[in-house]
Amino acid sequence: MECRQCGSPLEKPGDFCLICRDGNTETVVLEAARDRATLTMINDETVIGETTVTTAPEEGDLEIVELRNFAGLLGDELRRKRPEEVYATGNRAVIQAVREDTHYTFYRIEDESPVEAVLERRGDRALDVVDVPPAEKIGGSHTTLIGGRSGMQAIQTVAGHPHVKKVIPGPIDAGGTGSQSGLRAKVTRADEGGNVRMLIRNGSSVQENHVVTTARERELGEVVRADLNEALEEAGLR
Repeated sequence: MECRQCGSPLEKPGDFCLICRDGNTETVVLEAARDRATLTMINDETVIGETTVTTAPEEGDLEIVELRNFAGLLGDELRRKRPEEVYATGNRAVIQAVREDTHYTFYRIEDESPVEAVLERRGDRALDVVDVPPAEKIGGSHTTLIGGRSGMQAIQTVAGHPHVKKVIPGPIDAGGTGSQSGLRAKVTRADEGGNVRMLIRNGSSVQENHVVTTARERELGEVVRADLNEALEEAGLR
C-alpha cells in the first residue's frame, strides 16, 4: 500500500507515513479474544487492511507477563497507525491492557458484526470533542458529592469523556434503601437532546447528576451513554 498523500510505500496497510507525516487510518476496530485479536483499519468509509495478533495464554504469575506482552504487540500495531479513534469489543482484560499500554480513548461497541456497525456509525464522528481537563467540566450549585473519593472518581470518569461538556451534581437524597455493595454509578437513558443522567448510590444515599454531552439527539446520546457506562464498569464503579 502507498501513502494516500505522497505515494510513499508503506510497510503495512494503514501505517502512518513517516515521509509526509500524514495518517492513513482514521479508525481502528479491535476485536479481542484472550488468545487472538484482530485490528481492522478504516479510512473514510473503507476497510483498508486487517492485522491479527495471537498469543498462548498462560496461568498464574506467568499470565501477567504474557498478557502485558500481548497488549504490547497490539499497542505497537495501533502506534503504527496513529488512528483518530479506536473501537473495541471482546475480552475486557485484553482491552484494558491495551488501553493502559497505548493511552488511546477506546469506544466500546457491542455488536455481532463490529466492523459493519462502526461503518454505520461513522456519523458519530460529527460529535464535537471537548478538550479540557475533567475538573473544569464539573459545576453547578451543589458542590457536595456522596461517596467521598470514590464519588469524585465517578464524576471525573464521566467528565473525562471527550463528548461530555459538563457534569452538574444534583442534590443528595438520603431516603433510599441501604446497600452493602458500596458506591455504584450508572448512566441512564439519553433524553431527546442527547444529554444523560448519572445516578450515584452509596448506602442509603442517592445523587442524580446531570451530564451535558455534545450529542444533539437521543440516538447519539445513547452512544455516549454506552461509553460512559463502560468506563464506569472498567473503573470498578458500576
